[in-house]
Amino acid sequence: MSDPNDNQLGEAEFEAMYQGDPSTGPKLPWDIGAPQPLIVALAHAGEFTGEVLDIGCGLGDNSVFLAKRGLRVTGLDFAPSAVERARARAAAEGVDVTFAVGDATKLEGYEGRFDTVLDSALYHCLTEQERHEYLAALTRATRQGGRLHLICFSTEVPGVCPDRHLVSEANLRETVGKDWTIERLEPAVFTTAFGHEELRSAIQGIQNDEFDASPLAELATDADGRVLMPVWQLKAVRSAT
Repeated sequence: MSDPNDNQLGEAEFEAMYQGDPSTGPKLPWDIGAPQPLIVALAHAGEFTGEVLDIGCGLGDNSVFLAKRGLRVTGLDFAPSAVERARARAAAEGVDVTFAVGDATKLEGYEGRFDTVLDSALYHCLTEQERHEYLAALTRATRQGGRLHLICFSTEVPGVCPDRHLVSEANLRETVGKDWTIERLEPAVFTTAFGHEELRSAIQGIQNDEFDASPLAELATDADGRVLMPVWQLKAVRSAT
């Protein structure tokens, strides 16, 4: 099994992907041009309140959706090109979102600011050391009783991603549970932008190595033929400090 601290996709790799021309270049696997259905369901259930942090916001569709619901949203990403494109999407929708480049493992300047945090597919991109630094930063950046909604790839992803990108239930309970009270942790699915063949090509391009594509056939699709990736959906509340 791979060392969980082996090289993850880093800032340079994500920046290069976001710099592609969105009109002519390859799509990103997570860019569905709309908020994730899981996020929509959470919002309809009233799970986002107060001032919201969308950490690892990417192209900003979740941030824009939440802002349209009247929430004050800050979207942070360490890739400048992602932030630039997120700002353009928000402007096109006529909504006010604060987007900025930020380091999720530090969150300097945001101490005690947020009531709700959304992590839609950031956690599994971090090394184990970075995950601990990240959770500590979130503790500093949230108010007492702050709420965290975290979505990350689970170990049920059938061999499509390297082990280092897959997260076990035990990892979440140990790492997140250190300073946060986990109220819900359950399997769910994350909607990708691609069908099976498109996703195979996209993953191969991101990984830049050989991998066995046959497990992709095991993954379900939605009504539009988009592959659904197994994830953990976690809800936690910041413990008293």
